[in-house]
Amino acid sequence: MSTVSDPLGKILGHRFSRPELVREALSHSSAAQGQSGGPASYERLEFLGDRVLGLVVARLLFDRFAGESEGHLARRHAELVRKETLARVAVGIGLGRHIRLARGEEEAGGRNNPAILADVCEAVIAAIFLDGGFEAAAAFIGRHWAALIEEDLTPPKDAKTALQEWAQGRGLDLPVYREIDREGPPHAPLFKVEVSIENHPPEVASGPSKRTAEQAAAGALLAQLEVRYGG
Repeated sequence: MSTVSDPLGKILGHRFSRPELVREALSHSSAAQGQSGGPASYERLEFLGDRVLGLVVARLLFDRFAGESEGHLARRHAELVRKETLARVAVGIGLGRHIRLARGEEEAGGRNNPAILADVCEAVIAAIFLDGGFEAAAAFIGRHWAALIEEDLTPPKDAKTALQEWAQGRGLDLPVYREIDREGPPHAPLFKVEVSIENHPPEVASGPSKRTAEQAAAGALLAQLEVRYGG
């Protein structure tokens, strides 16, 4: 029924009736270039897998933390679908050794690159979804995300909230955010934001949206304050 290798089938817990899907999910663009008739890269599948993961994790959190506020659920969700978490799952199941890479990309460490691992993990989720349906994808996600959900039962705080609480706890004015630059074309801008708290040096960070840049700046300032005051 499937020509996907047994070790890979055990890793994914799914027997593919369309093995070309998982081959595509494991193919980096560097390996797919110039190979007519071969699998495409994982980029399109990555797009779909991101959405499937988001929905399944949202449902898992909705059921696990009944009665918890939308804000707390949203912060948990953001932690569980971020690239770092996806890369962690990929490393945990040994996905890296199955990725198809061009020689140059492999020599550059692509097989252990967290960004590539995260993208491939999303693509694999999409491949399972397209081959076996929503339940198969949900089963894969449930197996590998259930323990992550249980790791810390305290709702995570986003950096802006944590910085605000730090300032309020010391009787300081609220942090001030200021956009200081915006680069790039309208369809792909890069925002640069500065955040400051009275009597402390400001921090600057960039991001693809103003909100993302503000979060990054808040995180940088928190790190600075933790070094200075020990948390």
